[in-house]
Amino acid sequence: MLRKVGPLRWLCALALTFAWLIAAPLARSEDLPEYRLKAAFLYNFAAFTEWPAELGPTLAICVYGPDPFANEIDPLNGKVAGSRRIELHRKSTLESLRGCQVVFVAAPVIGQMPRLLDTLGGLPILIVADSPGAIRQGVMLNMTVVQGRVTFEANLVAARDARLNLSSKLLRLATEVIQ
Repeated sequence: MLRKVGPLRWLCALALTFAWLIAAPLARSEDLPEYRLKAAFLYNFAAFTEWPAELGPTLAICVYGPDPFANEIDPLNGKVAGSRRIELHRKSTLESLRGCQVVFVAAPVIGQMPRLLDTLGGLPILIVADSPGAIRQGVMLNMTVVQGRVTFEANLVAARDARLNLSSKLLRLATEVIQ
């Protein structure tokens, strides 16, 4: 029998999930594979982003370019982030990214950021990467490994331009925030 969960209980459960998922990535990278940690970060990025109301019941997370996650990201497929079910996709063309809500830009294609931003500009798409300097190229969230730990930096200007609001709880954990 399913029981309806009240908003306060739901927020508490979400906060506990967030705390666990963020605490795990703060562990040294030797403890867990790097891209398993980065997949957990992607989930949290999706869960702690406020999406426009017109977005439907699914949240498409797309990996653009050569997939560095291998199967480490696959457990996200079908999970729920907020009130939306995650669908995981791997994409190889810029035009195919229009149906995505989260786009992870793999390092080998980071040089395509100007074209990617021209193609996706103004759409409510959270662009994430793990490449040095990507945050200054228009990526909204960029993951880094510092002293063996996965961290991230945020570009609020780029997020606002895409009509996305990043949770203050998420931003408190960022190593740098461009406002």
